[in-house]
Amino acid sequence: MEFFAELHPIYQALIGGIFTWLCTLIGSATVFLTKEVNERLLAIMQGFAAGVMIAASFWSLLSPALNFAEVSDSNFPAWVPVTIGFIAGGLFLRLLDLVVPHIHLSGDHGDTNPRENNLTRTTMLYLAVTIHNIPEGLSIGVAYAAAFLDLNGATLASAIALTIGIGIQNIPEGSALSMPIRAEGKSQKRAFNLGQSSALVEPVAAVIGAAAVLTVTALLPYALAFAAGAMIFVVVEDLIPESQTSNHTDQATLALMVGFCVMMILDVALG
Repeated sequence: MEFFAELHPIYQALIGGIFTWLCTLIGSATVFLTKEVNERLLAIMQGFAAGVMIAASFWSLLSPALNFAEVSDSNFPAWVPVTIGFIAGGLFLRLLDLVVPHIHLSGDHGDTNPRENNLTRTTMLYLAVTIHNIPEGLSIGVAYAAAFLDLNGATLASAIALTIGIGIQNIPEGSALSMPIRAEGKSQKRAFNLGQSSALVEPVAAVIGAAAVLTVTALLPYALAFAAGAMIFVVVEDLIPESQTSNHTDQATLALMVGFCVMMILDVALG
């Protein structure tokens, strides 16, 4: 732990991103254990992941962003940069949705017309999950940078808690991608590789997030809120709808609440 604490925040962010990718790899490996998608388990896992991300968005991102904005020398009220960053995060994900061809497990959102490109359904499912892994990586990088800058309310323990929380929710996320791909007739190896590689963007995004904040410290409240807004966009667009499309909505909703509590406890206890 002392060794990790002494590392430069960019290296901390890189290690954190690699950890969350490894968690996705573990989740994707479930294709080697079962042949069919368990809809009940999938709904519960997606609900749990949504709860973790909602809690992380506030406890680990928005709250420190507000704290920093309040003590900064800005002439604006604290809520101004946080609101701008939060909305920008959602708009960024919306822009990616429009630019990158993809489809969602929960149904057609009108973002992509499959007939207008030559990509397979499997590829577009993969792209959808990959897009939505970007804000998770960014949030990790920004959190470690905030801790390094000694932001009020942001600590190394809090950044580690965020990393653990995202890692926990990445396990069901990896399974939620690899299992449907397997169900479409792809080989176990192919489904596993697509599932785990969808999170390779997280270490990259983590490094970018940390480097951007360390370069321009004034970006910190905007960056924290940006990551939170992007994560909430993912939760509302993907995780909650997908968890509610089965016949196990109550279990999925309870799993969301459990996931929220797990992340809250991690952040408060460690942060």
